[in-house]
Amino acid sequence: MLAVAHDNELDRGAAKVASGDERFCALTRTAKPVDEMIRFVVGPQDEVVPDIKRKLPGRGLWITATHAAVGEAVRRNVFARGFRRAVRADAGLADRTGELLGRAALDALAIAAKAGRVVAGFGKVEDATVQPDLAAVLAAADGAADGKRKIAAALRRSATERAGTVPIVGCFTSAQLDLALNRLNVVHAALLDGPVSETFLARTARFERYRAENPGETDRNHLEQSPVAAAEDERTA
Repeated sequence: MLAVAHDNELDRGAAKVASGDERFCALTRTAKPVDEMIRFVVGPQDEVVPDIKRKLPGRGLWITATHAAVGEAVRRNVFARGFRRAVRADAGLADRTGELLGRAALDALAIAAKAGRVVAGFGKVEDATVQPDLAAVLAAADGAADGKRKIAAALRRSATERAGTVPIVGCFTSAQLDLALNRLNVVHAALLDGPVSETFLARTARFERYRAENPGETDRNHLEQSPVAAAEDERTA
């Protein structure tokens, strides 16, 4: 049976949503925290537009923030039923939404770099592993496994109490990191504490949840894997 959206499944305008609020998923017909949802609006050409930052004007329809859920909403014609009008939601909407989530995370990384909260290059990252304000390590998804092992080993040797819990972000390619950090051949980078760094990590976690088959888990080689676990995986591979 196709899901039918009711008025309480839509919102009005671009009012700021409180962090503790919930929204009703028009596909699953369940209420979830806004951080686990994606808002969609109708654009000027009657196309469905992902509102990643929840700021676009117009009435919004909310879908659970996973690639599978957005793709299923397209397949089941949930958007047309929810907005109660003819709208265009093409088959590539789920992929495009994921791209926007990834871009939003990389935009935050660029801001963190401009604020001086990112260092790049293997040697600088290795030095950063002993800093108490280390927030995360970035490893290019297409980087060599040997370099990742060395960074993980440096984290294990670190005397800082947080070393075992520092996340390794490995979901972006070297080319993506190059653009975000405005430099060439970025394979390793270190993220230092700060509000902009927290924004990047939050957006990256959302991007990873969106891509994961199981929304409750992320790729073991990416955001939520500790350096100790990474080293153990590589030793047993």
